[in-house]
Amino acid sequence: MANEAKKSMRVAVIGGAGFIGSHLVDALVAQGFPTRVIDNLDPQVHPGGVPPAYLNPRAEFVREDVRNLDGLSRAIEGVETVFYLAGAVGVGDSMYKIRHYAETNVVGGANLLEILANRKHSVRKIVLASSVTVYGEGKYSCPQHGIVFPSARSTEQTTMRQWELRCPVEPNLVYCSAQLTPLPIDEGKPLSPLSLYGVTKRTQEELFLTIGRAYGIPVCVLRYFNVYGSRQAASNPYTGVAKIFASDLQLGRAPLIYEDGLQTRDFVHVGDVVQATLLALSLDEANGETFNVGSGHPTTILETACNLATLLNAKVSLAPSHRFRAGDVRHCWADIAKIQKRLGFQPRMRFPAGIEEVLATVKSSQNPGETVIAHDKLVERGLIS
Repeated sequence: MANEAKKSMRVAVIGGAGFIGSHLVDALVAQGFPTRVIDNLDPQVHPGGVPPAYLNPRAEFVREDVRNLDGLSRAIEGVETVFYLAGAVGVGDSMYKIRHYAETNVVGGANLLEILANRKHSVRKIVLASSVTVYGEGKYSCPQHGIVFPSARSTEQTTMRQWELRCPVEPNLVYCSAQLTPLPIDEGKPLSPLSLYGVTKRTQEELFLTIGRAYGIPVCVLRYFNVYGSRQAASNPYTGVAKIFASDLQLGRAPLIYEDGLQTRDFVHVGDVVQATLLALSLDEANGETFNVGSGHPTTILETACNLATLLNAKVSLAPSHRFRAGDVRHCWADIAKIQKRLGFQPRMRFPAGIEEVLATVKSSQNPGETVIAHDKLVERGLIS
């Protein structure tokens, strides 16, 4: 289908008032797509449950919750492409808000699919925002056994503060003594999420791809890595490590750095995420496929804190806590070869470029106690050791 024909399509961004969704809405409106924002304005993301000031006035806004089947059905009337970015987000609180995450992410997503299977609709394509958390622990190389995919670190290992992973040798899972070397994760890595959030996103992927194939509706799954940029909800203390660190540092408080701080993550700018998401819309090569969306470069958590402290001229001591949070992985960054080759994606920003946007966001909406309260809730439940 020609690009001009595609731009006449009415699109809906479910979760379009949020961090990534609102940037996507701006880009869609700028390109001439008739755009509808569907969002429930969750107070954890939108304090007071009011629409954010940045919400694009040229987009139609419908306040609706994906858990309301009939309301969602009405909200997508006339829509030809759905960007599904709705959901509860966060590794930490997913480990105790179990029903909330299951209802929002799994049942909410299933409601959209229920509509497509059983009601009249005009949807012709879906782009699903998934998450790096579906992978669980990363991909590694053992000098003796080659590529390995170790499972979660044992309680014994984390209690002894042995942070790096050991090589599991099949079939008896006897650990060899070789040091594992972390590698970038490609889309073929077996999925083994370690948090309930990751479990719900894996389930979403399987639901959407299965129903899409059955009913001939193309679905593209995008696995976003650690996204940063402006509009990231400062009110949510469980998401966005760069945002959380910046908030602490601007208050003159040393951020809590888990383990030894040498665990790695892939920070990708929201502008690059929008670029990838638009490519998934415009290119038929994306149909039925799953792609990583990251920068392709690892950054340690300690390096992240140091970069932010330098930018903020913060006079605090940055010391790893040597504490462990359930659900955390050791090393995780994206192999982006597939999306580069198939869709022509090229990241334009490399962390910490663009971090000033995060600093501006947290400076305008600080709540000093939120990260401390969030940490204490995890400690109370034995999720931090």
